[in-house]
Amino acid sequence: MNIKPRWERRPEQPVAAFTLVETVFAMALGMVMFLALYSALAMGFSVIKMARENTRATQILVEKMETIRLYTWDQLNSNGFIVTNFTVPYYPMDPVNPGVIYTGKITIANVPFSTSYAPDMKKVKVQLNWCTGKMPRSRATSTYVSRYGLQNYVY
Repeated sequence: MNIKPRWERRPEQPVAAFTLVETVFAMALGMVMFLALYSALAMGFSVIKMARENTRATQILVEKMETIRLYTWDQLNSNGFIVTNFTVPYYPMDPVNPGVIYTGKITIANVPFSTSYAPDMKKVKVQLNWCTGKMPRSRATSTYVSRYGLQNYVY
């Protein structure tokens, strides 16, 4: 009986393997999936960063408006009492790396309408500008301030 060694025998069934085309296609598909995951993560982080910057901008606007609310009529109308141009950092407690710098402007003007009480009112606008990367962004809010308060005009 002539028995050949195992490496010389032909197997009854060929060994299943991937061809080169299948392997290259699987690698390309894996790279596409990896790039999609990476871009989704990068986009998610940028959306979170923009949301945080928007929230900080809203905090600054509310802070400035609440400060305006505390001034008297004479302080509001005196020149130089209210600082009209200001800068605020994103991280106010970190002097080394403050992050985004917000620049703002407060405008106090006469009201844009003519009524009997128009001389006793002012329009206050707070404008805030900053850059996210190279993209300029801005927010603004405005309100009316009355000399005698709201209660004298609402019946």
